[in-house]
Amino acid sequence: MSLGMGTSTAVARCCARCQGPLEPGDLRCAVCGLAAPLDRAPAPQRVQVLRCTECGAAVSYSAEAQAPKCRFCGAVTRLEQPVDPVDQADWLLPFGVTPEQAGQALRQWMSTLGFFRPSDLAHAATVEGLRPIWWAGWLVNVDALVSWTADSNAGARRSAWAPHAGQAQLPFRGLLVSASRGLSLEESRELAPSFRLDRMVPAAHRAEQQLGPVDAVLEQFDAQRSAARKVLSERIAATAEDALKQGVIPGSTFRNVHVAVLLRALETRRVALPSYVLAYRYKGRSYRAVVHGQDAGRVTGSAPIAWGKVALVIAGAIALVVIVVASLALSRAG
Repeated sequence: MSLGMGTSTAVARCCARCQGPLEPGDLRCAVCGLAAPLDRAPAPQRVQVLRCTECGAAVSYSAEAQAPKCRFCGAVTRLEQPVDPVDQADWLLPFGVTPEQAGQALRQWMSTLGFFRPSDLAHAATVEGLRPIWWAGWLVNVDALVSWTADSNAGARRSAWAPHAGQAQLPFRGLLVSASRGLSLEESRELAPSFRLDRMVPAAHRAEQQLGPVDAVLEQFDAQRSAARKVLSERIAATAEDALKQGVIPGSTFRNVHVAVLLRALETRRVALPSYVLAYRYKGRSYRAVVHGQDAGRVTGSAPIAWGKVALVIAGAIALVVIVVASLALSRAG
C-alpha cells in the first residue's frame, strides 16, 4: 500500500501531558489517556444507523436503501439513533472493481482453495448476495518506543542461546488499522496490504462523484479515536518483531521474542475502504467471502471442507503406519 497520508489535517490542540495531537471530538488523549480540555467546537452530526443484531456492525441509515438485513452477515438489523455523536469517515477510497468482476473473482478464488475443498465448489456454489460496502478503518502515523527481550545465538559461547534486551524507536507511517465490526480481524488484515491509499478523496465528494456502485453503503465508526490505541498497540507489537530481527536484535537466529509498545504523537484519519461482501450457498449451507474493492485478485472468506478427502488421507496415513509396523515386526521375527 502507499504509505503517505497526504496533506495532514490541521490540529489546533495538543495534550498537556505528552504533547500528542488532539483531534476534534477527542474526549481523551489517544496516547496517554489524559482528559482533553473542553472547547466550543461544533459537535459531530448525530445520525441514524442500522445495527446488526448478530455481528454488531453499523452502517449509515438511508430510507432509499431500505435494507432490513446486515450488509456483512445477512442477519436482521434494527434502527437506532445513538445518544453520543457517531464519527464519520473523512476520506473514501473509490471502488476499482465492478460487481461483475467481484463475482468472477469469487469463482476464481473457489477454484484455487486446494485439495481439501470440494472439487466442484466453483461450479456448484450459488451466489445469494453481493453487497458493496465501505468498511471503517484508521490511517495512522505514529512513533513507537519498542522495548524488547529475546534470546539469540549472538554471544552464546558454550550455550546455544544468550539473552538480550533493549529499546528501539520505530516510526510507522500510513499504517492501516481496522475499525470495522462487520469484518473480522483476519479478513481486514488480508485486505489491507493492497489498498491504494494515494487515491483517497474527501468523503464530502461522495455525493458529487461516482465513487462506487450506487447501492454501496458506508460503515459507521462505533468507537472514538482513542479506542484505536489498544488495537494499534497490538498491531505494532505483532509487526515489530520482524522489524527488530532486521539488525536490531544481535544474531541470526532468535527465540522468545517479546515486545512492549509505548506510542508517541499519534495522528489518525478516519477512512472508508471499498470491498464486496458475497454470500454463497453450497449443498444447503451458507458461507461468506470478501472481495477487495480495488484488487479483484485478493479474496478472503470461509469455504466448505471436503470431509471425504480428509477421511481418505487419514485412512491412507493409518494404512501406511500399519504397513510400516508390520514390516518392522516381520523383520524382527526373521
